[in-house]
Amino acid sequence: MPKANFSRHGMPSQDAAERIKNFGEVALGYSEEMAVEEANRCLQCKNKPCVDGCPVNVRIPEFIKAMREGDFPEAARIMKSTNMLPAICGRVCPQETQCEEKCVYFKRGASVAIGRLERWIADWELDRGVELPQLSELSGKKVAVVGSGPSSLTAAGELARMGHQVTIFEALHRPGGVLTYGIPPFRLPRTVSGAEIANLQKLGVDIVYNFVVGKTATVDEMLADGYDAVFLGTGAGLPQFVGVPGENLAGVYSANEFLTRVNLMKAYAFPEYDTPVKVGDRVAVVGAGNVAMDSARCALRLGAKEVSIVYRRSRTEMPARAEEAEHAEEEGVRFLLLTAPTKMIGNDKGAVCAMECQQMQLGEPDASGRRRPLPMPGSEFTLEADTVVVAIGTSPNPLVPRSTPGLEVSRHGTVVVDPATGATTKKGVWAGGDLVTGAATVISAMGAGRRAAASIDKYLKGEE
Repeated sequence: MPKANFSRHGMPSQDAAERIKNFGEVALGYSEEMAVEEANRCLQCKNKPCVDGCPVNVRIPEFIKAMREGDFPEAARIMKSTNMLPAICGRVCPQETQCEEKCVYFKRGASVAIGRLERWIADWELDRGVELPQLSELSGKKVAVVGSGPSSLTAAGELARMGHQVTIFEALHRPGGVLTYGIPPFRLPRTVSGAEIANLQKLGVDIVYNFVVGKTATVDEMLADGYDAVFLGTGAGLPQFVGVPGENLAGVYSANEFLTRVNLMKAYAFPEYDTPVKVGDRVAVVGAGNVAMDSARCALRLGAKEVSIVYRRSRTEMPARAEEAEHAEEEGVRFLLLTAPTKMIGNDKGAVCAMECQQMQLGEPDASGRRRPLPMPGSEFTLEADTVVVAIGTSPNPLVPRSTPGLEVSRHGTVVVDPATGATTKKGVWAGGDLVTGAATVISAMGAGRRAAASIDKYLKGEE
C-alpha cells in the first residue's frame, strides 16, 4: 500500500484577468506527469468508499491503479464500463461532495483529485480515438428516449450497448440538454460534449431533432408506433421567478433564457452568430447556485463592468460548488449576501434600471434544513441594474406529463417513479433525471439513466 501523501495537485487554469475576456475553458487540466503523480496518492482502500460516493459507481481505485501503472487505455475502459460520459463528468460533477468526500484523505482536506483524474484519462482517450465498447447481440427491440440531457444520453448509451435499437427525440436543434443550453463553454467546451455525444451515435443511437413529445407525438402514440419502451428525460426547464413586482420588465431574464441565448444560440460568439445579448454595465443575478454563478460569469464575459450575486442567505448556505463561487470571486463578481429583491424598478421605456432590495437575517431552519431568511425592517436599499437574471431554480415542463394518461406526478410536478428502477406508474414507461428529482446534478441524472436502462433491459427480455 502507498504511503499517505497529503500534497494534492492543484489545477492549472487561465488567469482571472485574461479569462473574463473569453469563453475558453478556465481549468486547463493536468499534464501527464501531474496526473500520474496524483494517481500515486491513492491508497487503494480495500473497502472502496469512494465508489459508494459515486452515483454511477465508477470503479475508481481500479482506473486510478491502471493510470499509475501507465496503462491509460485500460484506465479508460475501466472508467467507461459504468460511465458513458467521463470527459463531461470530470468537468461538471460535484466530486467534492460525492466520491472525494468519501476519500480517506478528506478529513485532511486533501482528497485524491478523482474528478481531475477522470477528466485527464477521458481527454487522453478523446485525443487518441475512443475505443467503442463491444455491443450485445441485437435484440430486435426499440426504445424511444425523450430528451437528450445527461439522464437520456446515459440511458441511450447503456441500452445501445445492451443490443437495443435506440432513438432519442429532442425538442431543440442540438443535443445535450442542459450540457448544451445551460453550462457555458468555459466550464464545458462544446468540443468535449460534442465528442462524447458523437461516440454514443457511433454505438447506433439515432437522434431526431425538433421533435416535441406531447405535441409532435404523444408517449402513447410512440408506444403504438412500435416502440417497446419509452424513457422520459426531459429535465427541469421551466424557470421559477421571485414573484416581486416588475419581473416582466425588459431586461429581466430567467437564467434559462439568458444561458440558452448565450450557449445554445451562441451569443458568446457575436457577431459571428447573430444573437446579441446586451447586458449593459451593471448586472444583478438573483440566486447563488451553480446556474447563478454561470450567469454572473457569462455577464462579465459579455462586457458588464459590475456583476452582483444577490442571495438571501449567507455564504454557508450557498448551493453553488465552492470552486465555482471561488472562480466567480476571482473574476470580480460581487456577493451581496443576506439580501433579497423586493421590487424591479423600470425606466420610462419599460426596461429595468434598478432593483429594490432588503437585507435579511437568518432565523430557525426551514424544511430545506437551512436557516430561514427573515427580512430586517427599515433595511431597504436600491441596486442599480441594466440587466437582472433570476436564477432561483427550475421545475419540470408539464407538457409530457399532461399529455400522458396514467403517468403519476407529485404536487411539485415531478414524475413519480420507483427509485430503484426508474419505472413510472405507466407500463412501458421509465423516467429519470431532473424530471423526477427536480433540478439536481449531472451525475445524479446519469445514475438515474443507468438504473432505468438496466430495468428496461430486463423488461424487454421478459425478466421484469
